[in-house]
Formats: sequence, structure tokens, C-alpha cells
Amino acid sequence: MDMIHVRAVSPPDLTERVEELLSGSPYALNLIVQRGAARRPDGDSVSCDVPTGAANELLRGLRELGVDRRGSLAIDQVGMAFSGRASQEATRRLGALAGAPVWEQVEARIRSEGRYAPSFYLYLVIAGLIGSVGIVTNSQILIVGAMVVGPEYGAIVAVALGIDRGDRTMIRTGLSALCAGLLLTIAVTFLFSLLIRGFGLQSEAFERGLRPVSDLINTPNFFSFAVAALAAVVGIVSLTEARTSALLGVFISVTTIPAAAAISVSTAFASWSEAWGSLIQLLVNITVLIVVGAGALRCQRAIWRRAGLRGARDGGA
Repeated sequence: MDMIHVRAVSPPDLTERVEELLSGSPYALNLIVQRGAARRPDGDSVSCDVPTGAANELLRGLRELGVDRRGSLAIDQVGMAFSGRASQEATRRLGALAGAPVWEQVEARIRSEGRYAPSFYLYLVIAGLIGSVGIVTNSQILIVGAMVVGPEYGAIVAVALGIDRGDRTMIRTGLSALCAGLLLTIAVTFLFSLLIRGFGLQSEAFERGLRPVSDLINTPNFFSFAVAALAAVVGIVSLTEARTSALLGVFISVTTIPAAAAISVSTAFASWSEAWGSLIQLLVNITVLIVVGAGALRCQRAIWRRAGLRGARDGGA
């Protein structure tokens, strides 16, 4: 059974209510309350283990009491737990809800991806440069490498979360970082592409107009939309379930960084129609990833909420 460990520092005047909340739940296991044991912030130390499927309700209760604002609240994933009768009974009670994600963890994971340190822009630029080399040498391997290196999906999913939560600051910050990063990438990659053209470093096939790699990138069509939509759904589900292998598949299936690189390369080589097609490809992919990602987040919440209500009715029956 998947479990999380909840650690809280409760102000003394709240501890009785916190203990009552946790003691009254059949899902709060291994409950420990230590009066006056916590420092920075000062208060009472409270900890327990909770099955992931029941964590959302308990965490919501603790936050409604104000534990996160007046004290502190931390969550750790339990790597291994030897289940006893209490935990087995909790799993039986949860039913299908036992596999529900902990939304606080999901949002924290997405928010951590939405931090735009200088390295975010550095990775974008390097990914664009790798992509430009892949285009002028017709190397699909380098294009895939550029997709994996590029960190733009973190900003995209942060914007999707902002739309889902109605957080205008997150939306504005994510879009600003995404636009600034891609513009910087296009500018630097354009200068690099001019260097390639000036020294004649492009492949002979590329020079003759045989450009199978760039043709795939700068030709937006129905499949561009379909792949971006499917990748958005898979990306949100993989973030929800912390499946890094599936998330890696998203990175190498959407044409964002390669499209940015293709804009620069096509402009440097005066291939205006290809540059325009790459721009449309980039805008389509980013828009679809954001819109479908926000919708996928909302749908997942609704599905698990309905599962929880159905489980509560069955339990009551």
C-alpha cells in the first residue's frame, strides 16, 4: 500500500483539534503527538502515516484548521511500509480510491518545475543549438536529444496548473518565462545558424534541399494537433502518478524546441516558408499542450472526486 508520512507543527491552541481530526479518521495510522517538542516554529509535533488515497481529505482538514499557516505542514513519501491489520482495513475501506493521487504533492511537483532560474534559459538555448545541428545535418538523434534537454514543458504545465487553479500570477510568470526563453533561444540559434551558413558547415543533402528532418518539423497538420493533445494528457497523468518514464516520452514526442530551432535555421538560410511553418508548429504545440493540459488536470480532479463520493456512499451503505 502506498502511504505518505505527514509531519506537522501545531500551535498549542490548535493541537487538541488537530488530534481530534486525526484520531477520528480510520486512515491516520501511527499517530504521534509530542507536546512542546517542536522549534522554529515552536509548537507541538504531530505526525502520522496516511494511505495516499485518503491523504487529500486529511490534508484539506489540517489546512482548514490553519496548521500550514500558523505552524508548518510537511509530506514525505513512505518508501516501504509493512502493513498491519489497521492499514489493511484502511485499504479495504478506500476501495478504488486507494490509488488516488495526493494533489498537494502533484501541485508541488508542478510548481517546482515552474521555477525559472538562469539554468532554465541556459538549457533552452543549449537545446535549441543541439536542434539546429540536428536540422542542418539531418540527424533525428540530435533532434530527440534537443527534445530531452529542453525544459520548456515545466513552464507549459505550470501555466496549465495556473489556468486550472485560476492563479493569474502563475499564468503570467510561466508565459513570460516561456516567451523570453524561446525568443532568446531563437536569437542565439539564429546567430549560430548564420555561422554554419557562413562557413558552409551544413550537410550536402541539406544544401541540395533534401531536408527530411526539417520537413517533419515545419509542416504543421492534423497530426501535429493530435500528438500534442495526446502528449498533454499523458504528461499530466504521468506527473500525477510520478511516472518519469512516461514523462520522458512526452519530452520526445512534442515539437517545441525543434520548431524554435527550425525557425532560426530557416531564417538564416532564407527559407521563409519553412520558417513560417515552424512558427505555426511551435504555436500550435504550445497552445494545445497548455489548453489540453489544463483540461486534463480538471478532469482528473473530477474523476477522483466522483470516485471518493461513490466510495463514501458504498461505505455508508
